[in-house]
Amino acid sequence: MEMTGERRIPASREKVWEALNDPESLRAAIPGCEAVERSGPDEFQARVSMKLGPMAARFSSKIKLENLNPPASYTLAGEGNGGALGFAKGGADVQLEALGPSETLLKYQVKAQVGGKMAQLGARLIDSTAKTMADQFFERFAGALTPAAAPAEAVAESTPAAALAAAAPAAAPLAAAPTVAPVAAAAPIAARPVDQVAMRPLSLLTQIEPLGLPLLFWAGLVIWLVILALLFL
Repeated sequence: MEMTGERRIPASREKVWEALNDPESLRAAIPGCEAVERSGPDEFQARVSMKLGPMAARFSSKIKLENLNPPASYTLAGEGNGGALGFAKGGADVQLEALGPSETLLKYQVKAQVGGKMAQLGARLIDSTAKTMADQFFERFAGALTPAAAPAEAVAESTPAAALAAAAPAAAPLAAAPTVAPVAAAAPIAARPVDQVAMRPLSLLTQIEPLGLPLLFWAGLVIWLVILALLFL
C-alpha cells in the first residue's frame, strides 16, 4: 500500500515539528488511539483500536523516528500487531516546508505492508480506510494547532449624554419632581332663567279651544283618523 499527500497547517514549522514529536498531541490526533508513550529518545509505543470492514481489532504499535533533520523532515518506521486481524509494517517520509511565519506545508509519503486476515479484505478497502484515517488525523492535528479567534472587543461610542451620566456621582440624590398645582374644582353652572316672553306663544296655543274643545282633543282626534284610514283604506 502506498499513499502520498500534503496538508497546510496554520502554524509555524517549529511548532508543527514539536507537535509531531509530542506524545499527547499524537494521541489526540490519531483516530481510535488509546495511548502514546515515549519509550526512548526517538521511539514511541501506541495502542490503537480500529475497524477495517467487518473486522475490528486493537493494534499494539512500535514507532521509531529516523533520518531526523529538525525541523525540516524525518522518517517514521513502525510495525503493529492486531492479533487475529493480522499485522502491518512500513514507514512514512515527512517533510515540513515553511510557507510563512504562521503556515507550514506538510508533505508525506507512506509505504506499508499488511498480512494475515487484513490482506484478504482487498487493497481497495485497505486504501480507503487508510485514507479516511489520514484525513481524520490531519483534520484533528491542524485543528489543535489553529489559533483560537480573538474575541471581538465591543467599542462603545461616547455621547455627551453618556459622558454626563458617567461623570455624575453614583450616590447623587434624585432631583425632586416639580409639584403640580391642584386643579380647582369647576364652579357649578347656574341654571339659565326661563325666558317668559319666548314661552308666551306656547301658552297662547294651549288656550285655543275650537268648538269649545281644547286643542289637545283635536290633535288626538286627527291621529285616530289617520290610524283608521291606514286600517280600512
